[in-house]
Amino acid sequence: MYIFITILIIFICLLMMLVILVQNPKGGGLGSAFGGGGGNLGGGVKQTSDFLDKATWTLIVALFVLSIVTTAFLPDQRSGADAGNDTLIESIEDSE
Repeated sequence: MYIFITILIIFICLLMMLVILVQNPKGGGLGSAFGGGGGNLGGGVKQTSDFLDKATWTLIVALFVLSIVTTAFLPDQRSGADAGNDTLIESIEDSE
């Protein structure tokens, strides 16, 4: 499950990069390079920017939630001080 959520986080990051790069900033940008500056086609520029804005916020929230959920599925990796404490506790219990 941890690997699945990690792959999902990577996919959301890639989608977020794409959505952010396609948005039309005040100075033009990639949004106009891909046909965004060619007039009001289809839904119009206002609806397109609203959709991209909502998609960006949705992806941000999804990334935040998945990052927190990932901690519940972390594999148990004891190292450093924790591993040393376990060994110490086992040796004390064995000596008694």
